[in-house]
Amino acid sequence: MLIRRLRGALLRLAFNRFAAFAAGLACAGGAGWLAIVDAPWESWVSDGLGLVAGATGAALILVALGGRRPDWVE
Repeated sequence: MLIRRLRGALLRLAFNRFAAFAAGLACAGGAGWLAIVDAPWESWVSDGLGLVAGATGAALILVALGGRRPDWVE
């Protein structure tokens, strides 16, 4: 049940262009900060989470800039 709610929240976020752009910038900015700064607490876990956050941020930014598209063209 929790996965369905999280999926719904992510879809609602992606459909709102302004919110998707803001969340994408936040995710990509955090991932960029993790990639540039050499913090003493970093490990392979934070590197992996940074990659996931960066990819999610890039995807949300692309969705926000591109807008909604139809699944198919008739």
